[in-house]
Amino acid sequence: MTAPVKGPASYFPSIEKKYGRPIAEWKDLICSSPLTKHMELVAWLKTEHGLGHGHANALVAHTLAEDTTP
Repeated sequence: MTAPVKGPASYFPSIEKKYGRPIAEWKDLICSSPLTKHMELVAWLKTEHGLGHGHANALVAHTLAEDTTP
């Protein structure tokens, strides 16, 4: 048995289902944005792409954590 997914990635299945885009596409959008601060990116996803706060926060947190890993 595999352990359940925890943290921001636990939101990914519902994000894909609700908004109809794969996670990789959301991450590409975040990475290509001129914004760099966590809350700026969250606000941008909410206003420009209609995401809810929790979903936007999970995507940004996961993407920024990956981006800063050496």
